[in-house]
Amino acid sequence: MSPPPIEHVLNGLHDRRPIDVPVAVVVAHPDDETIGAGASLHLFRHLMLVHVTDGAPRSLDDARAAGFENAAEYAAARRRELAAAMQVGDVHTDPPPFLPDLPVPDQAATLHLATLVATLRGALRDVAVVLTHPYEGGHPDHDAVAFAVQAAGRPRIEMASYHATPEGGLRVGRFLDDEGLVVPLTSEERMRREAMLDCFATQHRTLEAFRGARAERFRPAPEYDFSRPPAPRAYYDGFPWGMTSERWCAHATEALACARS
Repeated sequence: MSPPPIEHVLNGLHDRRPIDVPVAVVVAHPDDETIGAGASLHLFRHLMLVHVTDGAPRSLDDARAAGFENAAEYAAARRRELAAAMQVGDVHTDPPPFLPDLPVPDQAATLHLATLVATLRGALRDVAVVLTHPYEGGHPDHDAVAFAVQAAGRPRIEMASYHATPEGGLRVGRFLDDEGLVVPLTSEERMRREAMLDCFATQHRTLEAFRGARAERFRPAPEYDFSRPPAPRAYYDGFPWGMTSERWCAHATEALACARS
């Protein structure tokens, strides 16, 4: 008898062997898949990669800092960087379904929770497992993806990303509770991951915090109560993005109420 799909995928990640069940990696931004699982993505033989946002905040601060005049040019550059990273990482993806309601603007996924849920329910219907973000207050878009993927109802595995320390700093590559499967990376795998990160030239400064990882971490996703913040402080509470953890939970509570009505 074959193991359940979550166990099958976690075993494959641990043993570093090909994973042949259909898996979707659903993340918020181009580069999130590399931060969380860049050294492991090549193991998936039937991989669908879904980015919920286009990676281009409409404030244009990030776009102009990277040398672009508008969000469309910046988003296109981030798509090119993603394609280059997947090529460097020897990652082969199945064509994703046509998702007319995605992507949404970077930093705005929380404002589209109902759309995300409806879209992902259809898109993920035939996958065995979804690999995605934990709900840890690192970025509002990450939390929105965690919400939508849980609501979509498919088996879920999470990859470690980042969250705030009690002092308000940044902690990367760990889950809040430090649980989960730790997959040590070989020197070849570390080089693969670093080469993939190199492809995201527009994110060079941001990605410095994620360099030098010696392991990737995964775990079966818990069932979250999205009406409450995951930690006393969200990392994004310190940024002027117009989205606080308190406001995020209010949007999630409203979306849940609408789904039940």
